[in-house]
Amino acid sequence: QVQLVESGGGLVQAGGSLRLSCKASRKIVSFNVMGWYRQIPGTQRELVATVTQPNIIKYADSVKGRFTISRNINENTLNLQMNSLKSEDAAVYYCYARYSPLDYWGQGTQVTVSS
Repeated sequence: QVQLVESGGGLVQAGGSLRLSCKASRKIVSFNVMGWYRQIPGTQRELVATVTQPNIIKYADSVKGRFTISRNINENTLNLQMNSLKSEDAAVYYCYARYSPLDYWGQGTQVTVSS
């Protein structure tokens, strides 16, 4: 089985930056897809950004130009650099990985944005 562990969440002021990291228990190059999703209480979990092999990246329109998804092959981590944070970005952020035909999820990390 695969474990995904997120870290880097916390409280940040609007306009600030935060970096999230997801540590995987297997080589991340073995996953077909990896990504970040987020969920606000009372809403559906939504896509933030994904990277599909070999290196195809997609972002939600709401984060384009502000967030950057990246992989560190040597460290087996998936990262999300979040800049120019808005109050609307506050949510629990989840790491996702697909090793076809199976899907894996982390436990989530809380991001709070204050004004």
